[in-house]
Amino acid sequence: MTTSKPRVGILAIQGDVAAHARALARAGAEVCEVRTEKDIDGLDALVLPGGESTTISKGMARLGLYAPLRERIRAGMPVLGTCAGAILLARQVENRPVETLEVLDIIAVRNAYGTQVDSFAAQVDAGAAKGLEGLRCVFIRAPRLHRPGEDVRVLARVDGEPVLVQQGHVLAATFHPELTDDPRVHRRLIELVPPR
Repeated sequence: MTTSKPRVGILAIQGDVAAHARALARAGAEVCEVRTEKDIDGLDALVLPGGESTTISKGMARLGLYAPLRERIRAGMPVLGTCAGAILLARQVENRPVETLEVLDIIAVRNAYGTQVDSFAAQVDAGAAKGLEGLRCVFIRAPRLHRPGEDVRVLARVDGEPVLVQQGHVLAATFHPELTDDPRVHRRLIELVPPR
């Protein structure tokens, strides 16, 4: 029996698409960029990268991507949102709200860690989910995640704050896993793809 690599799309409106592509390739995925509704066809999973959530939100609206992405994710397509991408997955946004996909039962607070100059890196707290111990997280104008619903599992925390969460096939990281050489977050997304 032969198995092909999962096909993972990266929303290519803004953000470090190239770094996510390298991380996904290291984790064993075939990667493509998503800019149109047609690009969503045939995807096994999706990454919503970081960047500026207002810019990405406006781009998604302009390109007509909200409805098809929401439909595919609600139908079970695994998705990973990092930083701004995590904001776009949330049910609600505070601090200059933007339209979201409303597929993750959590409140995202934009720029909660401060401005660009407040960027930092930290290791996850003890007690992270199995396989994520010692994960290094890079935070750039990062959101905070508040009031996770009962189906949301906190996989990792930094200074007690949730930084990586999962609700079924939806993953959200407030940090940038693509900026390290550690493939574990991207691999976790790929592991959510059902076998063919």
